[in-house]
Amino acid sequence: MKNLWTNGLCGILLLNVLAACGDASVQDGQPAQPEMHTKHNKPIASQSAHFSDQLKLQHHRQDTERFVMSKLYGPNGPYTNYQDSSETDMAATGHEVLSESAGLLMHYDVLTNQKDAFQSEWERAKHIFDLPSGFSYRFSPKQDKKYTINAAVDDLRIISALYDAGEQFHAAAYTELANTYGKRFYKHNIKDNKLYDFYDEKYKVTNDFVTLCYIDLSTMKRLPIPSKQQANLVLNMQEIIQNGYLSDKFPFYETRYHYDTGTYRSEGINTVESVLTILTLSEAGLQHPESISYLKDHVKNGTLYGQYDKNGTPQNQIQSTAIYAITSMIGSVLHDIDLYKDSIKQMEKYRVADKTSPLYGGFGDSATNQAFSFDNLMALLAYAH
Repeated sequence: MKNLWTNGLCGILLLNVLAACGDASVQDGQPAQPEMHTKHNKPIASQSAHFSDQLKLQHHRQDTERFVMSKLYGPNGPYTNYQDSSETDMAATGHEVLSESAGLLMHYDVLTNQKDAFQSEWERAKHIFDLPSGFSYRFSPKQDKKYTINAAVDDLRIISALYDAGEQFHAAAYTELANTYGKRFYKHNIKDNKLYDFYDEKYKVTNDFVTLCYIDLSTMKRLPIPSKQQANLVLNMQEIIQNGYLSDKFPFYETRYHYDTGTYRSEGINTVESVLTILTLSEAGLQHPESISYLKDHVKNGTLYGQYDKNGTPQNQIQSTAIYAITSMIGSVLHDIDLYKDSIKQMEKYRVADKTSPLYGGFGDSATNQAFSFDNLMALLAYAH
């Protein structure tokens, strides 16, 4: 019975993973909305150390932030999609909200030194997503449903944002919160020094695998746990990532690792997942040189597609804002301005420049009015690096 439940639930979560590498009912109905600060519109002070400032991207960033906060944002946080829906699909749609989006926006607020905006986003995220065991990965206002499952990558992102806010804003309270939620995360999503994708609050179980792009080595190194357990955890997860490397010919990564069989599985190699894995490795100083060379070549040529087989043959011709946003962040982390600049150039192809469009300033498809939170929030982070 547990295997049937786990397999079905994994299918639901993987639909959200494919959209974002990221994704139980509210006991007392839809949460009442607390008093919140609103985001300010004051220009952000220039930080010349950022590649985005060297390339004079401030206005683009501000236009995208304006779109997100005025058109892609509601009382519960950033919408999954600008286009509304019935919110009944297995994957998040329409004006459903994701803890993934909250964490991304919290990181953006830290990078752009918006303390009040960060506090507002954190208050809202805690109110909407907090469960006894973690942060719900998804809330549906129309279904009045808070899902009882967390997603490890999203919890780690929120915890990391709290740590970063403690440092950026010289606020020990955020660091204390990060420690509190870090301990909770360790209790539920880590067993025997191994990270698991999700924990279900209702059934009190985890799945039996880890998705490689969920492995946030830098944040796991900050968790408030005994040093021996931390060292073993980081070593285990680092080995799982590094051994998921496909080949020098196609230097991307497997999708997930199954603990019960000790094997990797990938239905297809989704680029957004692999570039997130490469970003994590780059942040830890563990990037594979062949991966970076491959990205540099394909970003420059605009030939980085959405999915490949394990031999590196493209399975479609789809490209996306998020993929190039993530490669730009890899460039920033590695101090590679060419990779950053080429990535931004490709990313900007999906920017809506038509001032008559409701999507103006954002990233999406004006013909269908589709604009997704993951694309737009990743673009904001790219601009803020």
